[in-house]
Amino acid sequence: MFADDSLSEDAFLGGRLRLLQPREGFRAAMDAVLLAAACPAVAGQSVLELGCGAGVASLCLGARVPGLRLQGIEMQADYADLARRNAERSAQIFKVFEGDLAAPPSALRSQSFDHVLANPPFFAHPGSAAADPGRETAQREATPLAVWLETGLRRLVSGGYLTLILRADRLPDALAAFAPGAFGVTVLPIAARVARPAGRVLVLARKGGRGAFRLLAPFHMHAAPRHLRDGEDLTDAARAILRDGAALAWR
Repeated sequence: MFADDSLSEDAFLGGRLRLLQPREGFRAAMDAVLLAAACPAVAGQSVLELGCGAGVASLCLGARVPGLRLQGIEMQADYADLARRNAERSAQIFKVFEGDLAAPPSALRSQSFDHVLANPPFFAHPGSAAADPGRETAQREATPLAVWLETGLRRLVSGGYLTLILRADRLPDALAAFAPGAFGVTVLPIAARVARPAGRVLVLARKGGRGAFRLLAPFHMHAAPRHLRDGEDLTDAARAILRDGAALAWR
């Protein structure tokens, strides 16, 4: 369990949520908020987050859509505990299982969900290890991306949605993993600025869907073509998501 003096209180959604995160460990930021905004859940539905960390994505989603049944699984005990603390702080019900998503607890294996969301580790190949073990576990892939997707699809009801945020260079791996069982895949590239290559992609896949693959026009985070001055220069759409808790429009 994290000691209180090792944590910071961070504001999300323009201060609507104030969540605890480790000062030195893995820290959620923009990606978690984008993932929450991209999940098309509506009140009364069930949501499972794979690798929920401190719970930022699920709790941002719950703040936007009241009445969801939120659950998560996290393999690092101290982060799972922090997610529960953050749920209590934000007055949300968020049931967090501690365990390996590749072999989830029986109480989780017996359930199906309307939505599964995930922000899998970005780095697939060995590299220089992060100094903090929590950050290393969160960012460096131990469980293959294909297993993340397979687990997510297995936990979905027919017609349910899997929502992912990935580094753009992991998209081919994700699409290959979808081939046997997920159709109706939509990909939204996320670019920092106009004319910049996408650094992230949001992926929405419907289990059993029959729609054609769709690659959407990029979503731009910043309004200016280049960084001109200190200060925030978010696009109106990005500001609505990051500051106001708006949903992302899959168009």
